[in-house]
Amino acid sequence: MSLAIVILAAGQGSRMLSKKQKILHAVGGKPMVQHLFDTAVSLTLIPPVLIIGKGGDGVKQLFGSRAQYALQEEQLGTGHATQMAKPLLAGQAEQVIVTYADMPLLQAHTLQKLADLQTETGAAVAMLSVMGSPESTFGRVVRDENGRVAEILEVAQAKRRPNATELLAIREQNAGVYCFAADWLWNNIDKLPLRQARSGPEYYLTDMIELAVQQNRGVEATATEDADECLGAGTRPEMVVVEKAFRRRANNRWLAQGVTIVDSDSTYIDPDVTIGQDTIIWPNSYLQGQTAVGEDCIIGPNAILRNTAVGNGCHIEQAVVEGVILAPGTAVEPFTVIKN
Repeated sequence: MSLAIVILAAGQGSRMLSKKQKILHAVGGKPMVQHLFDTAVSLTLIPPVLIIGKGGDGVKQLFGSRAQYALQEEQLGTGHATQMAKPLLAGQAEQVIVTYADMPLLQAHTLQKLADLQTETGAAVAMLSVMGSPESTFGRVVRDENGRVAEILEVAQAKRRPNATELLAIREQNAGVYCFAADWLWNNIDKLPLRQARSGPEYYLTDMIELAVQQNRGVEATATEDADECLGAGTRPEMVVVEKAFRRRANNRWLAQGVTIVDSDSTYIDPDVTIGQDTIIWPNSYLQGQTAVGEDCIIGPNAILRNTAVGNGCHIEQAVVEGVILAPGTAVEPFTVIKN
């Protein structure tokens, strides 16, 4: 099936207390929104649609003509933001994934799994869920006696119900990522009710779940295998948590591929870095950008490699190397700075 991806990127992120939009802050080695954009373009040839708000010029400058843009002039919620994509995408794809720009840890195989689930079941909506704790602020996935998704219940709504304790104890929770049957989405997106949120009136995208249930069109939910994928970064403390998750993911990836990392807690590897077998990385080492390290190297301690190609068998200790190509067997003197 043809797939389109909508990235909700209109939020200003006032809790970040920054002069620039939150999704332009770097985390995991790139601007936050770029992680999701790169994931989207790996899944479909249809350029991602970015829903931007006033002041979205930074997003346009980042992606240029590689993306499509829809302006949400008024901040009227996630349902309203998704409506803005309708003129660009109606009739252009059979499936539409909608997700948030501040979820940079989402992986391509998870979104593909969601799209496959929607295709296989023919459901109006396939949604991503995550197993969380009773303290989580995520909406609860409420299922009926047959195990079918009945509704998404926000925490504030759950607290007003007589069985609030039971509802809040539901571990399956809404991650905020959906794959819709495109025709059904565009035929029903304008039916969303206007609700009163703390910030004012809003259209909630989660109400599409209720519409699908009422129409007996089916809603499927699949839980992510990696809860880190559902981490959002709306504040600077949350960015720290996301940064650590990126580092944990990268380090575990290379440990599983024959690289020795002496101390994972003090090793920083960006997502696009590559490392050869039997390389040893000592503490306080930073491998950044498009760095490529060969086999049998010794990196660190106290090394910074940035956009650098390192040949096999190199030794770089207590040095900064940026934008150069090191021949195999190169030994960089300690306390050296090499820049192109």
